[in-house]
Amino acid sequence: MGSDRALLVAAGGGLGDTLLAGVVARALRARWPAVDAVVLPAHADLARRIPELDAVVPWGAKLAAGYDAAVVTWATLGTALLPWRARIAQRVGQARRLYSGLFTQRVVVRSELGDRTSHWTQILLDYARALGCDAADARPAFVPTAQDREVANALLRVHDVEGPFVILHPTRGLSAQRARWPVDGFVELTQALRARDDVRVLVTGTAQDAPIAEAIADRSGRGVTPVAGATTIGTFGALAERARAVLAMDSGPMHVAAAVGAPTVGIFALQSDEPDRWAPLGARVAVVRATYPCPSGHRKETCPDFACVRELDTRGILRALDGLLIPADH
Repeated sequence: MGSDRALLVAAGGGLGDTLLAGVVARALRARWPAVDAVVLPAHADLARRIPELDAVVPWGAKLAAGYDAAVVTWATLGTALLPWRARIAQRVGQARRLYSGLFTQRVVVRSELGDRTSHWTQILLDYARALGCDAADARPAFVPTAQDREVANALLRVHDVEGPFVILHPTRGLSAQRARWPVDGFVELTQALRARDDVRVLVTGTAQDAPIAEAIADRSGRGVTPVAGATTIGTFGALAERARAVLAMDSGPMHVAAAVGAPTVGIFALQSDEPDRWAPLGARVAVVRATYPCPSGHRKETCPDFACVRELDTRGILRALDGLLIPADH
């Protein structure tokens, strides 16, 4: 006899990967009333704000019994073993791996067949489709808590932000190369935005990104405030809900901003970026594609100078922003 619960194993990747995996839970709920998720401990707070998830289990914590099916969206030997050891009858995961025999249904990832344009949510939904489940709406959802909103309001009061404001998220998951991450392009962008719209700009990021945010604010002048390190992912989502718009590099926070409904411009600066696959999904979103002629060998993991970030397409970003905003909103 089957249970009324399914398990989503999304323990890997970045914050954006975990958020986008929420659409798989949405699809599974068409068949199972409850869907739990196993995620990386650092992603647990984000996952708890995905409304389609009933319970969040940090990787390494004890897993409850009684799941009818499991979908593994981030496959490793460890994540493949988890539902197998739990004796979950239906186990869906990636094909063409040495451990793929641990799955009862195996899915070939479209990119391995040459697909470079399908959005990642559609690739993820192929796993749910193996169980006869699908989701018509593939936009991820993120719901800040009441406490997130209270903290966001307090942060705005502390920084005397009373009117409309724009969030700039200038970093991305691979900003481990922070010492080489240019700020010139963001300074030009914030100065142009301030001169044109006279709107406050909050520069966000992690605590490790604080020097970048502070450098952008210091060089941009009045009306640009660094808040990197001052927000959890929940507080960021609550700020994004209230923002006039969010301008963000390809990153997890970009996806969160779109998921809460903020007008979101996703900035894909490198020629090796894949905006068709990783574009933000939401009610009002736009993408700015790479314009700088990166050498073919310059990828985000190995780029020596990130010249494309230094030479951001300010006009293109502002045009994309204008296309999202309508006067009646603000």
